[in-house]
Amino acid sequence: MKQRVRAILITPKDTLLLIKRIRPGVDPYWVIVGGGVEESDASREDALLREVREEIAGDAEIVRLLYEMENAKGEKEFFYLARIDTWDFENRTGPEFSRTDRGEYILEEVPLTTNAIASLNLLPREISTVLRKALERGSDRDCVVIERTGEGGCQSEDHDPFRVS
Repeated sequence: MKQRVRAILITPKDTLLLIKRIRPGVDPYWVIVGGGVEESDASREDALLREVREEIAGDAEIVRLLYEMENAKGEKEFFYLARIDTWDFENRTGPEFSRTDRGEYILEEVPLTTNAIASLNLLPREISTVLRKALERGSDRDCVVIERTGEGGCQSEDHDPFRVS
């Protein structure tokens, strides 16, 4: 079974990095950075870091596996929560970017809120639901974002899927 990895990339501004896809004859949609695990990858995590380097010329820090699912093609997808501080979309190197028949790829920072995520045509739809439900479980905005200072108002870690401290 083919395996795919995706990086739910949280920036220092507590935004989510997504790629907007614009293709002729298709409504615009957003995807999470990632791709297929290759035989040369030592692990799924190595594949994820390679995909982040290829697709957005970024260096991510993997926090943890957040969600697993099987997609409509029967592929297993692994969604990892990760931090990212730097990226350079102009220096991306993935092979898909050189193909003119693939449409446009636009990197966007999206607020890490249920309303912002709900307003997007984020694919696969299942991950949109997972992210919104995870955000809804947080008791307040400071509790939902990735903690960078070790401070925060969370009462317990078990209800906050984005906490990393």
